[in-house]
Amino acid sequence: MPKGKINYGQLQVTFDDGSVGWYEAGWGPMMSENAFFVKDVVGPKGSLSIVAEEAGGPGRSADIESHAVTQQLQIHHSELDSEGTFLKKDVFLSMETEPGHDALFQREQEFFLKALNEDLDVSELLEAACHASRIVLAADESFRTGKTIELP
Repeated sequence: MPKGKINYGQLQVTFDDGSVGWYEAGWGPMMSENAFFVKDVVGPKGSLSIVAEEAGGPGRSADIESHAVTQQLQIHHSELDSEGTFLKKDVFLSMETEPGHDALFQREQEFFLKALNEDLDVSELLEAACHASRIVLAADESFRTGKTIELP
């Protein structure tokens, strides 16, 4: 890895109710072929996992197309009844029609051009992008300083 670069990240969030959520991602030739595609988001209400059977396997961690493949999303609800049984079953959403790596970025650029040409209201998207950027910058600061970063 070039100096100052990292190939693994883990974001841990403590929610107001005291529960903890996390997300982790790793890439590069030193990542295991099994773990390079672990993409989970965990929070107080459950988790969302990318289920991509074709993403893993020998040599696939270097295949950029496999980085944009989800195949399915698994939504796991954590709410339990009084006997400790899950109230909702896991939900699997098919992603069969998702675009490939390059097609995904093509769609993003086409939408950006449409927003400019048609003067679309993108304030909600802009707010989400700014919020995501604050999280990424806080995560980077935390990694570099070794300190917890508080976000409002």
